[in-house]
Amino acid sequence: MTAAAPRKALPVIDPGRCTGCGWCVAVCAPHVLSLQTEDASAWGPKRSTLHDAEGCTGCALCALRCPFDAIRMRRLKTPPAAT
Repeated sequence: MTAAAPRKALPVIDPGRCTGCGWCVAVCAPHVLSLQTEDASAWGPKRSTLHDAEGCTGCALCALRCPFDAIRMRRLKTPPAAT
């Protein structure tokens, strides 16, 4: 069994640009994005949220698919190589 390649970036969602259209959620293969309401109620505007950073593969499909340019990929700091 081979180890999965380490991800190089995570999505960062701009709540000011996100309309809650759901395109990013639809293309997310590992299902780590979801639409959440802005407050505790079940009603109201929804925004995309990264709810499982560990499960994210960093593929950037969400950022590419977003029609409102609300998602940017932030590079992760790479850990030092083990010696």
